[in-house]
Amino acid sequence: MDKTPEQQKQDFLYPNAHYRGNFTPEHLAFNANLQEFAQRVSLLCGLETSGKISPDDAYHQIKGLWNELRTSKKNLLDSTQGSSDS
Repeated sequence: MDKTPEQQKQDFLYPNAHYRGNFTPEHLAFNANLQEFAQRVSLLCGLETSGKISPDDAYHQIKGLWNELRTSKKNLLDSTQGSSDS
């Protein structure tokens, strides 16, 4: 079961931890979104640190990612909590 060089590259660049929380499809989807957010913020921090992008550009891109994550939480988690309380 050897991985191809492309699969190894993807695993290195985009590590993915196994979800061990309370399983629901919504929790799993939000966890995937959260991991992607963390990976992209890490890349932006590296780009800013190395001078490839400005601090202002990094801030605005991270702010956009944060807004996407907040929307994901609202759509995936907040909507399920309201329906289970009824």
